[in-house]
Amino acid sequence: MRAVIPAAGIGKRLRPHTLNVPKVMINIAGKRLIGHVLDAVESAGVDSVSIIIGYKGDQVTEYVNKYYPHLRLDFPYQTERKGLGHAVLEGLEDKEESVLILLGDTVFDVDFKQFVSNKNDAIAVVKVDDPRRFGVAEVDETNRINKLVEKPEDPKSDLALAGLYFIKDQRVLKAALEKLITDDIKTRGEYQLTDALQLMIENGQHIQAVEINGWYDCGTKESLLDSHRFLLTHHLSTEQSQGCIIHPPVFIHAEAKVDNSIIGPNVTIDRGAEISNTILTETIVGKGAVIKDMILSNSLIGDHAAVAGQKRVVNVGDYSELKLN
Repeated sequence: MRAVIPAAGIGKRLRPHTLNVPKVMINIAGKRLIGHVLDAVESAGVDSVSIIIGYKGDQVTEYVNKYYPHLRLDFPYQTERKGLGHAVLEGLEDKEESVLILLGDTVFDVDFKQFVSNKNDAIAVVKVDDPRRFGVAEVDETNRINKLVEKPEDPKSDLALAGLYFIKDQRVLKAALEKLITDDIKTRGEYQLTDALQLMIENGQHIQAVEINGWYDCGTKESLLDSHRFLLTHHLSTEQSQGCIIHPPVFIHAEAKVDNSIIGPNVTIDRGAEISNTILTETIVGKGAVIKDMILSNSLIGDHAAVAGQKRVVNVGDYSELKLN
């Protein structure tokens, strides 16, 4: 089975942490975000992956080729950002083969193997309080989708599209996306995947809404820390560091140095970081960062940053230096 993963986003809302790396290359819970996404699709039986790259895409290519050489990989470059539909089309093939589509900056709380076992095309949905901010699925009593609407002003459903799609014959979706572009059908100035799927529905395609537990889009500091918490709790945790008190779940890289500190819960400390006389909770510490004499919570510390001082909530980018006296 094939997967298409759009990963060309700049990540403006996460700056300064995306000045030097694309959003999908941020390290959380001991692994780059794109690595967590690839682990998930592998669990569904995917062996061929098309990752749509853009901003600083060479970093994505280098990382994925190094750590996932067993997958058949290609990296289409999206020169113009014309919408999610345009990005997905870059990765589709003219083959009668199923395809799993998911966003490269999103963590899903779902059993992927079960999701792709659906006998029909499937779209993951989550009930939300304010559907106007999302694509929305209107369904019948069997959860078959009869209409998809992108960010409706007057939503008829509370089922938001979570950004996870399973299409049993990718040629059908490819044809629908090509029609959008040929006929220049845009919503809010972009070629939307939602509109292509709606064309398929209008042509009689059976697409099932599958409600999942939730998703984390990693687009802001707050949502990134939520994803971090989920990944540590469900997938990865190391709980030992000599001379320190550890409150799991945490991830401490084997090459990090942590001394006389209290770590956790929900903390990642990356390779080469040095932590001393510090209390950390709900925090991600980048590689090579140095933190001394601090109490930090709900914070992001970039690669090679240096932070020393008193209790604060901070958002420090790569190669920054912050001293609080």
